[in-house]
Amino acid sequence: MDVTAVEPPESTERRRPIRTATDARTATDDAIVALVDVIRIYQESDVETIALRGVDLRVEAGEFVAIMGRSGSGKTTLLNLVAGSDRPSAGLVRVDGIDLARADEATRAAIRGRRIGLVFQDQNLLPMLSIRENLMLCAHLAGTHLEADDADRRLEQVGLAGRADHRPDELSGGEQQRAALASALVADPPILLGDEITGELDRATASAVLDVIDDIHRAGTTVILVTHDPAVAARADRIVELHDGRVVADGTRA
Repeated sequence: MDVTAVEPPESTERRRPIRTATDARTATDDAIVALVDVIRIYQESDVETIALRGVDLRVEAGEFVAIMGRSGSGKTTLLNLVAGSDRPSAGLVRVDGIDLARADEATRAAIRGRRIGLVFQDQNLLPMLSIRENLMLCAHLAGTHLEADDADRRLEQVGLAGRADHRPDELSGGEQQRAALASALVADPPILLGDEITGELDRATASAVLDVIDDIHRAGTTVILVTHDPAVAARADRIVELHDGRVVADGTRA
């Protein structure tokens, strides 16, 4: 499917307030993640889908933010923009000091590899490799080196001591997700992004995975999780709700 970004409709732009480059810099200078007036439109043949409609979002270093909303609300699109795997049709996406909306692919790939850890509902572990080898490969792809002993220590930190020689299909779903977390963090990125990472886990297993994320957050990592599960959002410092591509609520959890 050929999906490309297009400019937002002129009528949409006329309704929006004008923001200058100075406004955008002021809004994002001290935030580790910031989206300013972000629009994302997908075009397939003559069908246009507006996924995000002028989203503003700031995440400070060290925050734990949950992004909630119904299917189709724009949650995954927002996460893909922060990860640099997609570009906005309009607006500013700034991550760790880099404007990803205007960065070239090499720069965005470097940010994904070294500054952002990504975890998905599907763990993306290579089935033919051991868990240790998966970690070592992830480190290599991120431009760093991980010795076998270091990989084992990282697995121990996520509760997988003694499982390093096992392949992914020899682990439970919760163990696979913890291995995926360890893989995402091999380069010690300051930001962890997760998309429905507990969606296929039972309640007890999901809680164990979230305990690991709590530990990662307490160690200083900025965490942004997309979820539809209130139990996951309850772990966050702050909950942002999307509806029809717009932020409709943004507040510190009580």
